[in-house]
Amino acid sequence: MQVVDSPFDLVLSYPQWQGSGRSQHLRRGAKAAAEVCRNYGPFVCVPEAGEGEARGGIQRWTAIIEQFRSAQAILDARQPGRILTAGGDCACDIAIIDYLHRRYPDLTVMWVDAHLDANTVDTTPSGNFHGMPVAAILGSAPAELQAMLSTPLPPAQFRYVSAHVGDEGDWAFQQAHGLAWLEPARCLAGLAIPGPVHIHFDLDSLDPAEFPHVAYPDGRLSFEAGLALVRNAAAADLVGLTITEFAPADERAAQEGSRFLDRLCGAAATRQEQVHS
Repeated sequence: MQVVDSPFDLVLSYPQWQGSGRSQHLRRGAKAAAEVCRNYGPFVCVPEAGEGEARGGIQRWTAIIEQFRSAQAILDARQPGRILTAGGDCACDIAIIDYLHRRYPDLTVMWVDAHLDANTVDTTPSGNFHGMPVAAILGSAPAELQAMLSTPLPPAQFRYVSAHVGDEGDWAFQQAHGLAWLEPARCLAGLAIPGPVHIHFDLDSLDPAEFPHVAYPDGRLSFEAGLALVRNAAAADLVGLTITEFAPADERAAQEGSRFLDRLCGAAATRQEQVHS
């Protein structure tokens, strides 16, 4: 299929499922997401890494860190200015955000999710790494990963959107770092948010009455509010969009859910006036 006109100069398939506590359908979802996203720019896949083994209190850690290294190598070799990523569980976004923050020190991250995802190795009740990426990008990654990351994202450059589910460790991290929320209906142009924007879009942020194809159906966000947020960011300075946690139960559900993913990518593909070198 012909690639549409798009500001993305890399589409990355990152089919990591090993971080999830409910990974049964994530591989199907990652494949379907990649089929949609690959139409929006040059396409590259992060190699899969098998089941992996637990280490340091994290389930399947060896596979997670192997895939991180592969993703980091792809990004460093290609040096993309704008990235569309088809995940995978939430933790696949750590490599993308770290790369973009190195390239754009004033990067703002919008974390669109039903969950806070802010546990650390010391606070996680499950050992599932997809509950830890927010803590990781803000400087509290597991030691092996922290050594491979650049400067942590400042809390002032982070915004939650629609996140409301968390355990004691999540809320403690949020409060300790003063992590703030953005109302999804507000236009980015009216906010005091400098610089480029990356959107982490976990599909479980969506109201399950509209989008049931997730493993954790806790969302409250409407289709239209999610699309408007991405569209507003694209009209300003969107440098990254990562779509995660698509978990369709069968091929029919994958096709149904993919229609929204295509709308999301289309909203992100608004041509921008400013072009980064």
